[in-house]
Amino acid sequence: IISHFYLRYRAVTSAYYRGAVGAMLVYDLTKRQSFDHMARWLEELRGHADKNIVIMLIANKCDLGSLRAVPVEDAQEFAERENLFFMETSALQSTNVEGAFMTILTEIYKIISKNTLIAAPGADYGKSQSLKGTRIIVPGQDSDSGGNSGGCCMSS
Repeated sequence: IISHFYLRYRAVTSAYYRGAVGAMLVYDLTKRQSFDHMARWLEELRGHADKNIVIMLIANKCDLGSLRAVPVEDAQEFAERENLFFMETSALQSTNVEGAFMTILTEIYKIISKNTLIAAPGADYGKSQSLKGTRIIVPGQDSDSGGNSGGCCMSS
């Protein structure tokens, strides 16, 4: 009976991740335990998702710096070791929230564009319709490189 439920769970889990091109792993920087679970969630994600999925580690609640339980260095080291993008956000204050989504969307676009080019080697992409009309506009990218105000950080 246990193996039946396990196999059923695995089938549902695999279906859940199928087709995913990006993932945000979010933890509460005021709770060490939530950060400590990131390795398990990352393993689950990598076990079921496409190998080219873009993954971003996000520390939420950067507005509560005085209650920080996870040093930014720990998160940056984990992100670098696992080849993840990393950003600190505050959902409450909307700090870096849009920047996090724009970063992951931009990276997804880069990968999808590269895969489209690889999928049809020798094609004349100067006249191709496959990439026509696809554009990402990052508001204020020149003047504000990610909205890193309020002591929150971003790295890749």
